[in-house]
Amino acid sequence: ENLRAMFNCKDLEDYIANSSDALELKFVRKEADIFDDSLAFSPSFTHQVFGEKETIFGYKKLKIQLYYTPAHLHSYIDLTYDDEVEPTRHGGLKPDNVIKTLAKYIPSGFTTNLDEFTARLARPTEFRPFGELLHSYRCCERTYQVYKADMTCPGFRAYHQRLQTFLLWFIEAASFIDPDDEKWSFYLLFEKSTESGEVRYAIVGYTTVYNFYAYPDKIRPRISQMLILPPYRRKGHGAQLLQTVYDTLVPLHEVYDITVEDPSEEFSALRDFIDCRNALQLECFRPPTVLLPFDGETELACRQKLKLNKRQARRVHEILRLKATDRSNPEQYRDYRLAVKNRLNGPYQVHVPGPSASDSGTCIWMEDGDVKHRRS
Repeated sequence: ENLRAMFNCKDLEDYIANSSDALELKFVRKEADIFDDSLAFSPSFTHQVFGEKETIFGYKKLKIQLYYTPAHLHSYIDLTYDDEVEPTRHGGLKPDNVIKTLAKYIPSGFTTNLDEFTARLARPTEFRPFGELLHSYRCCERTYQVYKADMTCPGFRAYHQRLQTFLLWFIEAASFIDPDDEKWSFYLLFEKSTESGEVRYAIVGYTTVYNFYAYPDKIRPRISQMLILPPYRRKGHGAQLLQTVYDTLVPLHEVYDITVEDPSEEFSALRDFIDCRNALQLECFRPPTVLLPFDGETELACRQKLKLNKRQARRVHEILRLKATDRSNPEQYRDYRLAVKNRLNGPYQVHVPGPSASDSGTCIWMEDGDVKHRRS
């Protein structure tokens, strides 16, 4: 009741901050970057740290600075505000302890001392990416590299603890993984640059893959979480990272298929793009063959050569069939629409039992708005 009254009190409205607006994230390479507002970016979500309402009480015009070094991910936390609630002035109310709240999620080792943080910038320690180099490419006149790592890599466990905190800010239902589960693999994307003759790295994004067992001697890798950090988005890095995962897993005989856990709309679009691009390597996905109905032969080719499951293979087939369909040709376009409708209506077909063993029943479904019947 006291909290409800507090939030309704107009005198304290200025001391309630939206945590997503208050939190400022930034990668800091040199001291001047600390004061460069153009480098800052905001979180997409903060409810997993600051509660469902995403509010922080007790500060007027609150700003939370959460800064990282781009390689080691050493972090600095600071608060700035114009005024704060004081028990003597505000009926015994106290401000939320923001640093204590963040410390539940940010691994120990962060600093709240700006001099200590800038000293680290002035004397950077050598950093080398963890694991095995899988792929290098150029983008916007910069070099990027994808590495595959696991928890057996020296120092990676501590690094991953710092890295995974970004999931809280950018994946709505993020959860931390069990680092002791050996079935996890990590694909890390870094930017590589040279400054003053020294090679420097900066984290760009990463994805996690869990290797499920598939009877009798296969595995079914599942892409669990994928994140490209905001300063690097809309530049094709997600496509490069996902394609590297495919290039690594598809050739393996023990891989049955590659699946995805709870994909977001953005990731589904990226996955469709990559899968369609890869599928065009197969004859069955190129015109005129792709205009034929999806069948078992196409499904088998997808699983063996692309490691796609039936659902995703059919989705890719529909996308590429639509691309190849001449929409000015009424018959060809109608065939495509009916193929999609039959797939959508399939799970909702009603089987009506027949009166005898010789009359097993009738299957009822909808086609172009009309009720259809088929004897079975």
